[in-house]
Amino acid sequence: MIREALIALAVATALPAFAQQAEIALPSGRLVTFHDSIRDDAGETLRFRFLEPDLGMVVEFVPYASLEADMRFLCEIYALDRLDGAASTQIFISISDRPVEFGTQDPDAAQVFEAYRPEDGACIWEGF
Repeated sequence: MIREALIALAVATALPAFAQQAEIALPSGRLVTFHDSIRDDAGETLRFRFLEPDLGMVVEFVPYASLEADMRFLCEIYALDRLDGAASTQIFISISDRPVEFGTQDPDAAQVFEAYRPEDGACIWEGF
């Protein structure tokens, strides 16, 4: 009985980790997984970072308009639902082929990102 309880506890503890690793299908047909989110100290900027191991190859062959459409999709279907009432004025969506520590450079990593402004339930692109 103790063994079953320990197994149940291990499974319950692991479920959030598995939930975070669920693949998200993008409009282009590609798949990404959520990596993490980072809020700045003022709470105005929120970054959602996703992983796609094949991104290096994707950026060579997929038009950037398709990549941006996928990032806008992630902003609207993923990020907006997770603002938790915060007054975020800017949302960054990034996709990379591997985890990269925030604020550091990794010249071997493929990365794409865009900034959006949440407005009336939509993500408005903010090119910079």
